[in-house]
Amino acid sequence: MNNGHPWQGNWVVRLYERVRERGYDSLTAFAEARPTASLVALAKELGPDDIAGVQVFKGLVAEAERNHRVTRLVRGQFVRELYESLPNGWPTVMDDANRFKVAKALGSWSAYTPETHEKRVERARAALRATPPPPGWRPLGPDDELLLTLLPDEDADRP
Repeated sequence: MNNGHPWQGNWVVRLYERVRERGYDSLTAFAEARPTASLVALAKELGPDDIAGVQVFKGLVAEAERNHRVTRLVRGQFVRELYESLPNGWPTVMDDANRFKVAKALGSWSAYTPETHEKRVERARAALRATPPPPGWRPLGPDDELLLTLLPDEDADRP
């Protein structure tokens, strides 16, 4: 135990020990079993005092890069951000409050987008603004039909 400091000690080893303790062989499998949980919620489940959301994300990115699944990770992170900012789905009415919530979801998504995918996410964000999804739309995971249209896998993403 490292007394509640996420960056003390070998946090990577600690992170993967916790994942294995929960019966998963990868951080990706753990996270995908909870597709709508925020990074903070995932971190709290793995170690309420000594794992941080950004550490979970760093691990997810590393696995996605090794497995050529970064686009899937990016779609999955969109789902997490949408659920956090818009728990009832895409707004029916785009008033100021809902515009802010949508901007927060899209901004957070961009913040957690690896550099290799920034341009693709910018295009996807623009498409969502130009042609909003149906009211109440809440993708359940990275394989949502609309998300696949907005951000299809590239050849480099396929193993």
